[in-house]
Amino acid sequence: MPEPKALVTGGAGFIGSHLTEKLLERGYRVHVIDDLSTGSLDNISHLEGDPRFRHTIDSVLNVEVMRKLVGWSDVVFHLAAAVGVEYVIRNQLKALEVNVRGAEVVFSEADRSKKKVVLFSTSEIYGKSVQVPFKEEDDSLMGPTTLTRWSYAVTKALDEILALAYRAERGLPVVILRVFNTCGPRQTGRYGMVVPRFASQALAGEPIKVFGDGTQTRCFASVHDIVEGVVNLTECDRALGEIFNIGSDTEISIKDLAEKVKNLASSTSPIEFVPYDQAYGVGFEDMMRRMPDLSKIRSYIGYEQRVDLEGTIRSVLEYSRLSAGS
Repeated sequence: MPEPKALVTGGAGFIGSHLTEKLLERGYRVHVIDDLSTGSLDNISHLEGDPRFRHTIDSVLNVEVMRKLVGWSDVVFHLAAAVGVEYVIRNQLKALEVNVRGAEVVFSEADRSKKKVVLFSTSEIYGKSVQVPFKEEDDSLMGPTTLTRWSYAVTKALDEILALAYRAERGLPVVILRVFNTCGPRQTGRYGMVVPRFASQALAGEPIKVFGDGTQTRCFASVHDIVEGVVNLTECDRALGEIFNIGSDTEISIKDLAEKVKNLASSTSPIEFVPYDQAYGVGFEDMMRRMPDLSKIRSYIGYEQRVDLEGTIRSVLEYSRLSAGS
């Protein structure tokens, strides 16, 4: 039986590079396309010696390149997007173009020969909803269009609608994943990702900066558990046309997260609280809780977390130490 062929858009990014490793481990041939706007060749350089791995430095907006790569593949994992609240706020036009037009290119090219598409969406879809835990069929509650903070959620909602329209009208095989907070080695804190930011601050002895009062809660999953679940869903025929939450459902406050990172790093860093207006600008809105209902993904593939939060934080700290010493 021939090896399955996977195209990973955004494959030089944090989750994309780990997904690429998992696919290679599971017997796939993998081609990565990334424009390196937030990804890095360092994330995939260790894969260069594998004859089943290739990469292209280009944008998913390049239709000619995408036509060739999608045509080659059996399945497209679409991760390429502007990511992180901080990055999106500072690069709104680019985020809108890449997130919307990029998805349109992927679906249009995949539709030519009905290639399976796995769309990476986001927990931001649920917006300001207080109906926790979030279920896939729940309503979204977005803030006003005047606040840049909501543009990412709106673009990903449009991507989901586009995917479902291609499924309904063209029969395109699609799977949609709403990814909740994910962390692990290779994640950068440059775009607002909280765990690597806390880790680097703790290791450097700098103040650990908590935005807001720290009582907001999140659920953090290991990237290794996430990519295992992604590949299992991809190989589950029943998952076609469905939307799945994927992540952790164990909550922790951001204040307690800062304390946990500090303790695991054996750091003497003080914990400082920074008002949202100072961190993101006037009018920024945040959600007090963001917790997924994981019953659906568990019923389809028996998804479970194997790496607890402490183990995940330790892996981020170890990566941060290695990166600082390189």
